[in-house]
Amino acid sequence: MNVHEAIMSRRSIRRFLPTPVPMESLNRILEGAAMAPSGHNIQPWKVYAVAGRVKDQISADILKTIATEPADQHQPEFDYYPVNWVEPYIGRRRKLGHELYAILGIGRDDKARRETQMLENYKFFGAPVGLFVTFDRRLATGTFMDVGMFIENILIGARGEGLDTCGQAAFNWYHKVIRRHLPMEDSELLACGISLGVADPKAPENKLMPDKIPASGFTTYLGFEST
Repeated sequence: MNVHEAIMSRRSIRRFLPTPVPMESLNRILEGAAMAPSGHNIQPWKVYAVAGRVKDQISADILKTIATEPADQHQPEFDYYPVNWVEPYIGRRRKLGHELYAILGIGRDDKARRETQMLENYKFFGAPVGLFVTFDRRLATGTFMDVGMFIENILIGARGEGLDTCGQAAFNWYHKVIRRHLPMEDSELLACGISLGVADPKAPENKLMPDKIPASGFTTYLGFEST
């Protein structure tokens, strides 16, 4: 597919088939991601790609931690979400959550099923490959933009290989657990996890297509000649 098709078809997939990801495809995705721009070409990112036993051990360790340790003992190292939500962002967040749970048939007050669905994050939604993206915590705020562009290249590159992804900030809460399984240095900050594989076309949650604001809704055009 062309670049625009890859961008327009990207979405967060929440159930994958066990179909293996060819190493050739994974390497092309990461080689393409490495072409992302970064300030002064500092290229601050690192990736840990996990599969098989290693991926399963990470999942099992996180799930055990959730079941046996207080939640307040595990917090992300940076605020991905705001402490105090404001409109229109809180409304968009609620709308997405409502649509996801509705398509799964999970009631608003069904806390048990909501929690079960949330835990699927830590099973990589069944994807055969998981990626953990990190960067050097000693750098500055601009690095978050660099890493964001790098991550987007992974997501779009995956579509170019006929694969799908789900970017997951949920892993950030359990960075201490993840460090037990990866050779991360103390200077590394976990940006996010990414599930990678082939989308399950029969999964109802994969039919969710969140509304996107058209360009006219966020762009101010100045100085353009009318045609």
